[in-house]
Amino acid sequence: MVSSEAHISATLLDREEEMSQPSRLERVDADIWIAEGPVVSFYGFPYPTRSVIVRLPNGALWVWSPIPLDDALMTEVSGIGPVAHLISPNKLHHLGLADWRAAFPAARLWGLPSTVRKRRDLRFDGVLEDTPPDAWQGTLEHVMFRGSPLLDEMMFFHRPSRTVLLADLSEALSREFLVRHWAPWQRFIARLWSITEASPKAPLEVRLSTIRRRAARAAIQRLLAFDPENVIMAHGAWQRHHGRVFLERTFSWLSPQLPTASTEGNQ
Repeated sequence: MVSSEAHISATLLDREEEMSQPSRLERVDADIWIAEGPVVSFYGFPYPTRSVIVRLPNGALWVWSPIPLDDALMTEVSGIGPVAHLISPNKLHHLGLADWRAAFPAARLWGLPSTVRKRRDLRFDGVLEDTPPDAWQGTLEHVMFRGSPLLDEMMFFHRPSRTVLLADLSEALSREFLVRHWAPWQRFIARLWSITEASPKAPLEVRLSTIRRRAARAAIQRLLAFDPENVIMAHGAWQRHHGRVFLERTFSWLSPQLPTASTEGNQ
């Protein structure tokens, strides 16, 4: 009897400890979550990281820009559905793919041709194209950014929640993050580069190297046409409201000819 009570007590303590652990997943809307990753160094500059998880209508999970996987995250993700698709939105977002593939071997791995060429050690099951595959057609839309020879990126729009996903085409580092992780001279550079929450644009080298501006503008116009409400980026403060207005401001560097909500309303 004593041993049985001790076992029950220990089980209850284990459950209380599990319940007290902060959730690794933050719900954005029905069937879409974000998971915050570690701070990583990119050429000596620290950046926050973030992944997005979408549950498709059939219950399978679609994981965008997988962050490093640990046991706690793996358990929590497994609790909301089977992982079926792992998505690399551009050639810079590939570091978590191998861990997730090992943990979820049945998941299909997707990337752009530039990512497939870069990670020849991984077996990709599909290449991201302008038209979404049948597995998530109708739930997630594709919009390809091809303006810069330095970086191509597949932008995504989650229809049910009206959420745009951007990997490196908008970086919005908060003041709190910069004060904590960037030296004063680095914070000056962040403002100069316009990659702060106050001025959340694409990295300077991407903006300067975007030579195919007509194609880039057309891609952003397609994105704006979805009238998004939320914008989730891999790096920095994401936008919970007024997504279209945010995107107009973010991509204002492309051209003043980009349509805005106010100009369209006057037409």
